[in-house]
Amino acid sequence: MGNLLYIIAVILIILWLIGTIGYSLGGIIHILIVIAVISILLRLIQGRRL
Repeated sequence: MGNLLYIIAVILIILWLIGTIGYSLGGIIHILIVIAVISILLRLIQGRRL
C-alpha cells in the first residue's frame, strides 16, 4: 500500500510539472500538487509507524 501511494504521488508531481511548463489548466494543477503532497505525507507518517 505504501509503494502505491508513493507511485501515485510521483505521477501527480510529474503531471503537475508538465502542466505548469506546457499547459494552462488553472486550478486543476494546484489540486494535483496538493494531492501529491498529501500522499507523500501519508507515506512518511505510515513509514514511521512501521
